[in-house]
Amino acid sequence: MIRLAEPVDIENLQQIERAANAIFADFGMAEVADLPADSTEEFTRYITAGRAWVETDGSAEIPVGFILVNVVDGAAHIDQVSVDPTQARRGIGRRLIEAVAAWARAAGLPALTLTTFVEVPWNAPYYERLGFRRLADDELGPGQLRIRDHNAGTILGGWPRVTMWRPVSAPSS
Repeated sequence: MIRLAEPVDIENLQQIERAANAIFADFGMAEVADLPADSTEEFTRYITAGRAWVETDGSAEIPVGFILVNVVDGAAHIDQVSVDPTQARRGIGRRLIEAVAAWARAAGLPALTLTTFVEVPWNAPYYERLGFRRLADDELGPGQLRIRDHNAGTILGGWPRVTMWRPVSAPSS
């Protein structure tokens, strides 16, 4: 079941983020694997704004994945999607993205955007399967350029990254 995240979920969301980050070590990205989870304050900002959703395990209502969203350059910008690795390959990320697409449609936003790693199989190639396309630098709005430049100055900038776009009406596979 997908629902808006609540403050009581934050500890679980931090655990999911740490576990999802850890798998980057297997891809030679130890620095990303070692990143700390977002702070309680950061999660609280998304939750308070109504821009954090979780998918729960169904029985105990414990989150197994989450998505965090902002509005950037007039589009719903996915800041983060994380799924508990023990629950991977079950469509959780796709369902969370589709929930955000429905929210964006209702809010009158025409598209979804995100930034991600180019060469990580569960990043850019995955999003392409969900209908996202890579944006060229001259297609980026001012907010997207700020995100790109910020990421370039962090640990994330150590590997090729791309900004991606998808209309909210695009079906996922």
